[in-house]
Amino acid sequence: MGEPQPKRTPKAPRQQLPLLDLERRVTTKEEVALGFTKEQAEAEARRCLYCKDAPCVNACPLHIDIKTFIYRMLVGDHEGAFEVISEQSPFPGVCGRVCQHELFCESACLLGKKLDPVAIGSLERFAADYNRAMHPEGQKEWPKPTGPKVALIGSGPASLIAAFDLVRKNYRVTVFEALHELGGVLAYGIPPFRLPRDILNEEIEKLRRMGVEFQTDVIVGKTVTIDELFHEEGFEAIFVGTGAGLPWLLGIPGENLIGVYTANEFLTRINLMRAYDPASDTPVRVGKRTIVVGGGNSAMDAARWAKRLGSDSWILYRRGRAELKARLEEIEHAEEEGVHFEFLAAPVRILGNEEGYVTGMECIRMELGEPDESGRRSPVPIPGSEFTLECETVVAAIGQAPNPTLQRATPQLLTRKGKIVIDESGKTSLERVYAGGDVVRGGSTVILAMQDGRAAAEAIHNALSSRTADLAEVEG
Repeated sequence: MGEPQPKRTPKAPRQQLPLLDLERRVTTKEEVALGFTKEQAEAEARRCLYCKDAPCVNACPLHIDIKTFIYRMLVGDHEGAFEVISEQSPFPGVCGRVCQHELFCESACLLGKKLDPVAIGSLERFAADYNRAMHPEGQKEWPKPTGPKVALIGSGPASLIAAFDLVRKNYRVTVFEALHELGGVLAYGIPPFRLPRDILNEEIEKLRRMGVEFQTDVIVGKTVTIDELFHEEGFEAIFVGTGAGLPWLLGIPGENLIGVYTANEFLTRINLMRAYDPASDTPVRVGKRTIVVGGGNSAMDAARWAKRLGSDSWILYRRGRAELKARLEEIEHAEEEGVHFEFLAAPVRILGNEEGYVTGMECIRMELGEPDESGRRSPVPIPGSEFTLECETVVAAIGQAPNPTLQRATPQLLTRKGKIVIDESGKTSLERVYAGGDVVRGGSTVILAMQDGRAAAEAIHNALSSRTADLAEVEG
């Protein structure tokens, strides 16, 4: 980088994202985090150490050249920063908002060893938002791909990044989505107050302009089978990125009472079917108090939605605050918005009235014992510590498993506990069928799903390139 070096200020305080006014936040679906101003972005870029080896790049599952894109911001080249990110990711607006940067790039930031790490995620978001403001008409058109046909099942983050990588290599890519809107968990699982739908839709539209074809309302395993995709539709490889849409249940008495939801149903109906609107065909109605059981991002999302729907919102978690698995930013926003946290407590049974409606929850206090397989200390019930909380709505946000539709329709596909088994390249037990994301991992993160999709796209390219060469040799 031969340009004059602007002044760096690594010891300056980390810039904080401006937030929507708190009173407005709890009554609207509007985005909470408003994004850096230009001045904030440039100030944050000056905090970067521009390390020679840049460990943040290796820590990023997509290996975005973080050092270079932040440098472009440092010298005021914000469009250049966007172009650097776009070499590896078409989703800076999405990832800048929902990736758990604190677990990946920011955890590797050397500045973070003594001070607050550089706000890499917020800078990525700024680059995306700045470019969007400068180019509201969208970016260029790409030449139409002419290569082999590849089918991607599901339109979540794993499939979307695979589509990006494959279409750039001239593959004719078709994405099949079971629902009526695209985005997978990005659309049905993440609220618009965290990820506005226009941001998601515009970044998906970029893939369409690149030549990716999308088909909605197609359930692979029912509407069409994998064999039919190969033998009747002419696809030469298939990627399965169907996610984890089968929620885990609490397994306690009272779970069938009216007013009990899984987080999957609760969030899908609100995020995808606009159930927050009283005029919706399927409105979600919450009572005076909603108790959300769980400590991940889905639990935070459900509790924050319940607050916006007018309910006194509680999170019941069997471990302590330090063990919460949600993004730190989402935990802090939930606390600011008035969500009450009841730590070291677990549900025993859900109580109801004669009409079958929820009236409360019996709980028990917990204490942390020895570490389990995950390395976290296991919660242990304290005998005689039972207590009751009044509530009218319960949301179970304790995890999910892969939707079994495709697996049941394809019994020759090797699975383990519902999850599709793959090798190190992403290949399944079926020839030219690959998989990745939550259908392989179970409930995980957006960025790790993208990592899987990228690995599978590379494996598909290698396999089809070898196949083409073999066929040419036979024909020759």
